[in-house]
Amino acid sequence: MADVPNREPCASPLDLFNSIAAQGELVRTLKAEKASKDEIDSAVKMLLSLKMSYKAAMGEDYKADCPPRNATPESNSGPDATEASEDFVDPWTVRTSSAKGIDYDKLIVQFGSSKIDKELINRIERATGQRPHRFLRRGIFFSHRDMNQVLDAYENKKPFYLYTGRGPSSEAMHVGHLIPFIFTKWLQDVFNVPLVVQMSDDEKYLWKDLSLDQAYSYTIENAKDIIACGFDINKTFIFSDLEYMGMSSGFYKNVVKIQKHVTFNQVKGIFGFTDSDCIGKISFPAIQAAPSFSNSFPQIFQDKTDIQCLIPCAIDQDPYFRMTRDVAPRIGYPKPALLHSTFFPALQGAQTKMSASDPNSSIFLTDTAKQIKTKVNKHAFSGGRDTVEEHRQFGGNCDVDVSFMYLTFFLEDDDRLEQIRKDYSSGAMLTGELKKTLIDVLQPLIAEHQARRKEVTDEMVKEFMTPRQLTFHFQ
Repeated sequence: MADVPNREPCASPLDLFNSIAAQGELVRTLKAEKASKDEIDSAVKMLLSLKMSYKAAMGEDYKADCPPRNATPESNSGPDATEASEDFVDPWTVRTSSAKGIDYDKLIVQFGSSKIDKELINRIERATGQRPHRFLRRGIFFSHRDMNQVLDAYENKKPFYLYTGRGPSSEAMHVGHLIPFIFTKWLQDVFNVPLVVQMSDDEKYLWKDLSLDQAYSYTIENAKDIIACGFDINKTFIFSDLEYMGMSSGFYKNVVKIQKHVTFNQVKGIFGFTDSDCIGKISFPAIQAAPSFSNSFPQIFQDKTDIQCLIPCAIDQDPYFRMTRDVAPRIGYPKPALLHSTFFPALQGAQTKMSASDPNSSIFLTDTAKQIKTKVNKHAFSGGRDTVEEHRQFGGNCDVDVSFMYLTFFLEDDDRLEQIRKDYSSGAMLTGELKKTLIDVLQPLIAEHQARRKEVTDEMVKEFMTPRQLTFHFQ
């Protein structure tokens, strides 16, 4: 799956214009093919949402024969225009002007997904008999598509499987990369289901200045970090796109089926591709979509095409799977369900982005205890006041404080987290004390991960990456 690379966004009205054109084409196709009412309604809802965004950005209604002349609206000083320009999210770009980070409630409306509410969390707890993961309790996984459908199947003893991935763009991963894997490991454990992990080294070769050998070597190194999260070797298949595509006719057949049902206009609208992008980029979305269908893995699922897929991922990956969900019923497969996470903030603040080329933008899984302490103390953006006196009087702001944000991801104890929030907000806890608390949480977490990774041998990696039957029970 794609990371968030360092390229500038194409967040212009022209992108919205192209997205509306592509979505309109999809609506017409669904109607012509007499798709289900739910599918058509969902596509129309997305079309209307895009048109509203266009009007907010341009100050006028969308007209099919009038593409916008300027990349930015002439009047961008009004409240609507400011609002529209604040947040932008696609598979390559995450941008916000707010120190609090992305407004996820607005993103749910924009993407047309559903909020993970207390009722759904309670239902997951009843179905699994396990306390919900802290990522669910704290709204880190905050949005979903069709999770109730997955639970319906599970409660009726019908199977499903998990699919997540990693775009291996560098040898060292940072703590933010662990978030989907920590949660996926919990899902695998509580639901007792198989998992496929896509290493999209082909994508990184196409987007980055890497050789094929480099991209594949990053796959192997990143796979060691993924395995160190504790996945069950008997229920987990990790695969390199560069390697597996040539091994599995089932996988490649699904790629081709998806490619046939998505037009160039649609991928331009969804992903912002231009005429100067290489054709590898344009065809890649079908490769990320293919693991959503069970018969892409005949060694695991034989020729079964009706096994539901659940995809835990950051919400910037959702455009890939909106496309996948549009295509699925037209090629006779169930739509994948999704669980979306928030973004992990850079040390410098939620409105900046982490970069593999900037070692101070995050805590890396290779960092020593001393490096972790230095990075947090020197670079973690503080919500504290300018002076101790002011801080004692007015308190700190947990909404923008990166150390507190990191604790919401990694500190398991809810009561202690709430006490820290109260103490910091009231001024009883100073910034230095909050940072020390984070350092005390991160240092053993990273050290334990490094110890587990050392135990991952090349032979273990090979076994995880060998196409094979997995051990699980479809009741």
